[in-house]
Amino acid sequence: MSQDPSEPDDQALFRQATQGARRIKVDQADTGKPRTDRAHIKTQRQRAVQPTGSTRVDGLSDQFVIDVLPEEELSWAANGVQESQLRKLKAGQIPFEGSIDLHGMTVEKARELLWAFLAEANKMEVRCVRVTHGKAQRKDGRSPIIKSHVNTWLRQHSQVLGFTSCLPRHGGTGSVYILLKRVMMEGRDD
Repeated sequence: MSQDPSEPDDQALFRQATQGARRIKVDQADTGKPRTDRAHIKTQRQRAVQPTGSTRVDGLSDQFVIDVLPEEELSWAANGVQESQLRKLKAGQIPFEGSIDLHGMTVEKARELLWAFLAEANKMEVRCVRVTHGKAQRKDGRSPIIKSHVNTWLRQHSQVLGFTSCLPRHGGTGSVYILLKRVMMEGRDD
């Protein structure tokens, strides 16, 4: 098979297609991702767990935090709470009426927002809420800090009857459903 002399050869086509192109001087790709400043991240993490000086008395202790694993399912019920109620909560059969997302926050900020959120839910006579705490394993290999604190705080809160990890569609082991006490307000017609 001979080539038609009127058709350009492959070399000529290649030169024509690459005309004006310049050689690349750097042989590494730019991923666009900045290098991590490990010292800065370490400082931020240390700052996140240290109090800023103003202490709010809310009854939630950080003295003995129960460490939990990233994928560990959380479940707890106060004395007197029926097992069937906890099963319904875990199965998502008790609809949650409010939700808050705490992951990525400092421990202090998460505590403050959780306390205010639960107080508001109590005032509104809400029965069940969802709290997203996240579950990311820390780079130092330790347990997820917000998840561990939320697990500890909820056990201490006077309005919490029980809590359990959510169904996957609601956050799985990165969130909890919380069953709250309902205090009937005076003047209600129910």
